[in-house]
Amino acid sequence: MKRLLICLVFIIGTQISFAQQKTFTNPLLPSGADPWVIYHNGYYYYTNSTQNNLVIWKTKNMAQLASAEKKTIWTPPANTLYSKELWAPELHYINHKWYMYFAADDGDNNHHRLYVLENASPDPLTGEWTFKGKVGDDSDKWAIDGSIFEHKGQLYMIWAGWEGDENGQQDIYIAKMKNAWTIEGKRSKISSPLYDWEKYGDLGKDSKPPHVNVNEGPEILKHGNKLFLIYSASGCWTDFYALGILTASANSDLLDARSWKKSAKPVFKKSVKNDVYAPGHNSFFKSPDGREDWILYHANSKPGQGCGGYRSPRMQKFSWNKDGTPNFGEPVKEGALLTIPSQNK
Repeated sequence: MKRLLICLVFIIGTQISFAQQKTFTNPLLPSGADPWVIYHNGYYYYTNSTQNNLVIWKTKNMAQLASAEKKTIWTPPANTLYSKELWAPELHYINHKWYMYFAADDGDNNHHRLYVLENASPDPLTGEWTFKGKVGDDSDKWAIDGSIFEHKGQLYMIWAGWEGDENGQQDIYIAKMKNAWTIEGKRSKISSPLYDWEKYGDLGKDSKPPHVNVNEGPEILKHGNKLFLIYSASGCWTDFYALGILTASANSDLLDARSWKKSAKPVFKKSVKNDVYAPGHNSFFKSPDGREDWILYHANSKPGQGCGGYRSPRMQKFSWNKDGTPNFGEPVKEGALLTIPSQNK
């Protein structure tokens, strides 16, 4: 009886502390690259790269991600072209079904391609996940960082890929989709590394290749009559990994590279004074009450930590400039107290 009372007091106390929580600190988890989140029916469903499987976290409050329920929803079978190096998973809800997109290979980076799973359950932590196969255009070139968005009734996929068959530069492509697992028509290249801040990518003279220019991690953000494509630039192995922005009119042909205007400067970059390095590979979400816009991203706490397990997920609120463009500000210092996303009353 005494043990039961102690347990009840602990549970009630925990619930009260959660209810009273008004602030949080970054990072949200000790480690977790390529963070992605989607809000559905009162819950946030979060995922990030784990390399060898696909995991989903479920929570009503992103500030409580560390204590959220989580489940491994799929582990790839051995000895396939998608058994290893699972990168940048994204969870989407399309036509009343869940889809998990991810990049994977057989242990050879040259073989990275995009794949998708499907689940008809209302809750992605329940039901059965079915492997639908590879998602790609006819060129079948190297591809990672796939993301899906809908615009004017048309589904699109955007991703990072190679123009040819050899590493050296990552560009951003877009294509129409016939359905959630099938690309329709040819891919269109809409962004390549152009400015100096997009071209930090030295790997060493003995590496093959010794240098890689990078545009990757594309994500769509809609506001007013504009579409913004936020992408990560420069190598993630450098401290200069940063976010850039492309802008298109909502009425333009999104497959036409001329519709997308690239800003000459990054919109989110390292902050030496705040000890935040290589911030990037982001996603976006609204607060539970729908009033606030938030950016979710990964970053390192020290210089030189590269693309490994030091990358941790962080989030912060952002605003909008008078011209309608997003203002992400400066990456917030680790441990700084931030107000939680505004809640439903």
